[in-house]
Order: sequence, then structure tokens, then C-alpha cells
Amino acid sequence: MHAAPVRAHALPSVTTALRAVESLLLGGGQRTARRNAWNAVLEDRRRAKDRVEAEHVLRAVADHRS
Repeated sequence: MHAAPVRAHALPSVTTALRAVESLLLGGGQRTARRNAWNAVLEDRRRAKDRVEAEHVLRAVADHRS
């Protein structure tokens, strides 16, 4: 008796799985609104990071002058 070959199946990524659930639960408009809101959050985080970096540069310049 021969053992059946073991086949590896790639599991979907978490992102793919979440998008599949999202598409089942939400209509197209809600999906777009949710995605737009998330993009706004990411953009806010990027701007906050840029502000912190600018503050560090300004503080370094001020310290260098004094």
C-alpha cells in the first residue's frame, strides 16, 4: 500500500482573506468609503511623521546656532 502524496496548498494571505470577507459583507460604496478612510489615516500618519522629522531638524539648527 502506497501513501498518497502530500500536496501543499498556499494559504491566502490575511489581507486577501479580509478583502474576501469585506466584499461579502459590504456593498461597493461602503467598501470604497472604508478604503478612502483608511488611506486618509495613512496619509495623516505620514504627515505626522514628517512634522516630527521637521521639528528635529529645526531643533538641531537652533541648537547649532546657540
